Amino acid sequence: MRRLESCQRRLGELAKQGLKEFLGDEVSIDLAERNLQIGIQCLLDIGNHIIAERGFQLPESNEDIFRILGKHGVIPKDFASKIEGMAGFRNILVHDYLEIDPRKVYQNLLNALKDFDEFARYIVGYIEGQK
Repeated sequence: MRRLESCQRRLGELAKQGLKEFLGDEVSIDLAERNLQIGIQCLLDIGNHIIAERGFQLPESNEDIFRILGKHGVIPKDFASKIEGMAGFRNILVHDYLEIDPRKVYQNLLNALKDFDEFARYIVGYIEGQK
């Protein structure tokens, strides 16, 4: 969770830029891509940990991680549906980095800030409810 918070903080700083400023700064684009990748990976890792610990069915894909968390009430199902696309964007960041549209990076940056925060709140609530 600390790593996720670190990514959120960095992305929050980048989000203060307007689109035009962001697109004109290659360093900001690179920082956003990397912190989005790491942040999304944090969500996947946290989800996988909970799935393994609770003995839920194993995911067949990264998208399945969010679906399984939703199915078992770790996160709301509608939120799971909303964020499952993050797994695909993470794959684009990792594998198709030469073809990434910086405008999509910026839009995902703005969306991820809210989604990362919401995910963290659900996870903390779930863990506290399991004690």
